[in-house]
Amino acid sequence: MVLCALLSLAVLLAGCASREASRQSGAGVATEEGIASYYADRYHGRQTASGERFDQRALTAAHPSLPFGTRVRVTHLDNGRETVVRINDRGPFVRGRIIDLSRRAAEELDMLRSGVAPVRVSAE
Repeated sequence: MVLCALLSLAVLLAGCASREASRQSGAGVATEEGIASYYADRYHGRQTASGERFDQRALTAAHPSLPFGTRVRVTHLDNGRETVVRINDRGPFVRGRIIDLSRRAAEELDMLRSGVAPVRVSAE
């Protein structure tokens, strides 16, 4: 009886898992699901944490921990659109978000109108 109750509780808790900061690893490829946003135009030309200038027309992104230069595939979970970006900055600094994209990357994912989107980030 106790075992049955514990099993039911485990299933219930697993069903309540959030997309935010959900990380998985399979076959050596790390993936993460959560919310993406994109940089405001006012950051164009400013220095990034990697030392290069931010270019809103480049396929780049900010991530809290991936090494600079890492290429990741970002998939918009609502529409299936994908793009590959290079990490060149740190961020995002808004709770619940996992990646900040350049304007060009956001365009490729068709997320300019909403400003944010549920995404999967996979190492390339």
